Amino acid sequence: MDATRLQPEVQYQFARSGGAGGQNVNKVATKAELRFDVRNSTVLTNEERATLEEKLANKLTTEGELVLTHQTERTQLANKEKVTKKFYRLIEKAFEKPKPRRATKPSKASVEKRISGKKQKGDVKEKRKKVDY
Repeated sequence: MDATRLQPEVQYQFARSGGAGGQNVNKVATKAELRFDVRNSTVLTNEERATLEEKLANKLTTEGELVLTHQTERTQLANKEKVTKKFYRLIEKAFEKPKPRRATKPSKASVEKRISGKKQKGDVKEKRKKVDY
C-alpha cells in the first residue's frame, strides 16, 4: 500500500517542545504532532481500515485517531518531516505480510550441545551439595 495517498487527510499541529534549542524552545513552536483519523478516513477501504485498527490498536485514541509526535529537532520543518516519515513507516509496516515460519528440526550437534550444557549445569549443582564424612 502506498502511504503517501493518505497525505490529504493528515493534519499537523505544532506546540512548544523540550530538548535542544536553548532559549529558543521557550518561544518557538517546533514540536510537530501528526493526526490521522483511521476510523473516518475516506481514502481507506473497509479492509485497510480494519487492518490498521487491528495492527495499530495500541497507538489509536478511543476515537480511532492515530497521533504521532516528534520534537527532537530544532526546527518545525525538520520535526514535521521526521514525524511524516515515522507515519509512513508505521502504515507500511502495518500492511507488511509476515514471512511464514517454516518448522525445522534442530541439528544433531545443537541437540548434543544443549544436552552437554545441561549436564555441566547439573554437575555444578551436584558439587554444591553438602558432603557427609
